Amino acid sequence: MRADPMRAWLIPLFLLIPACTPPAAQPAPAPANLMVQVHPQSGLPVISLRATPPGSPQHRFRVEVARSDAEQQRGLMFRTALGADEGMLFPYDPPQTVSFWMHNTVIPLDIIYIGADHKVLNIAANATPYSDESLPSAGPVSAVLELNGGRAKALGIAAGIVIEW
Repeated sequence: MRADPMRAWLIPLFLLIPACTPPAAQPAPAPANLMVQVHPQSGLPVISLRATPPGSPQHRFRVEVARSDAEQQRGLMFRTALGADEGMLFPYDPPQTVSFWMHNTVIPLDIIYIGADHKVLNIAANATPYSDESLPSAGPVSAVLELNGGRAKALGIAAGIVIEW
């Protein structure tokens, strides 16, 4: 039986086609500033937050954002440490008067109440761990920021300064 000369050429040609095909386009990775960071312990998203006390340099924090009722109820309960530039933000929409407590919270916290204009309304400084005492806001807030106890005073964060996120 004689080999078909056309068929002899087709086999090598088909073997070359995959080698000449460009690889499938890969999606470009998202820029680092657009990537959502997640806290390794809580699983909550982490965002950048800025405070600029008068006469002081701007200070940046990396804060976890507790949005849902369940996330807000848990907050920083049972946590044994919080970095110097870390915290947790509790946003409220619409703004409302709120009250926090330290039930099952191991570390002392500064609880910073932030109005709709992003200005600090009041601060419950160095809240006592495990206390069930009610610590209310001085009016409706759009967010509450929790930092390590004493951190607000050390950085000059007080009523009236703007907190941006």
